Amino acid sequence: MNTQANNSQTVGEEEEKPVESVSIQGYEGSFHQAAAAHFFGKHIRVIPCATFAEVVKIAANPKMSDGGVMAIENSIAGSILPNYNLLKKSSLTIIGEVYLQIRQNLLVNPGVTLEDIREVHSHPMALQQCLDFLDKYNWKLIETEDTALSAKMIHQRRSKHIAAIASRLAAELFDLEILAPNIHTMKNNYTRFLVLRPEKHAAIPADANKASVYFHTDHSRGSLAKALTRIADHGVNLSKLQSFPIPGSEWLYSFHADMEFDHIDQFHQVMAAIKPVTEELRTYGVYRKGETH
Repeated sequence: MNTQANNSQTVGEEEEKPVESVSIQGYEGSFHQAAAAHFFGKHIRVIPCATFAEVVKIAANPKMSDGGVMAIENSIAGSILPNYNLLKKSSLTIIGEVYLQIRQNLLVNPGVTLEDIREVHSHPMALQQCLDFLDKYNWKLIETEDTALSAKMIHQRRSKHIAAIASRLAAELFDLEILAPNIHTMKNNYTRFLVLRPEKHAAIPADANKASVYFHTDHSRGSLAKALTRIADHGVNLSKLQSFPIPGSEWLYSFHADMEFDHIDQFHQVMAAIKPVTEELRTYGVYRKGETH
């Protein structure tokens, strides 16, 4: 398999163990890489991608990767709607998920102190997340395209006057010091990442207790309520319901549903129950509910 070694970053790789390659959005040291390491372990090799569309394209090609990891929602910012559309158009299957707490840290080159800093570089969202901390200092805030890229840049420049806001993983990869940890204002900030594989390489785990499903009804009065009632009647927890306008229609909607269940037979039963009241029904993946990291 071509693992694109020249464009990848290994997390604690050991030569004697097989290494899987997955595509991620962002650069080495990004939160996507941290999520991939949590799911696959420290031996994972990531293929950095500039866009989510590229993540999906590479994840769907077995000659280029073993799959991909893609953010789908954030506990503060909400759903990443374009990524649901990418998932729908792809042939990928969800094999798992990761809930990652987004912890922002002030990173500097070794030996740099707070008094040395004149500028702080990071993604605009990361800067916003840390304004309560940053407002204490008279630093110039510089917006960049990526948190991890900012960390890499200050490492390469060896500057003692520039700091970056990024992950702990970025600090480890680029030999930076965490001068101030967890400087984000909202401490309960989590991003949910989906782990994706091509359908023919995806297997349902024996302990599966969650599924992601796409469907739409005939849009007659009460049709959605019928589907939701049948889900509830089978004891399945609808943990998420996301609506999307159907392109080319006049105010008609399709839905992404995340369902949690006790055993796989329960899921099969509820799918059989809602099929007669839906116009289209597709399973994106059946997997184990993710843990929070």
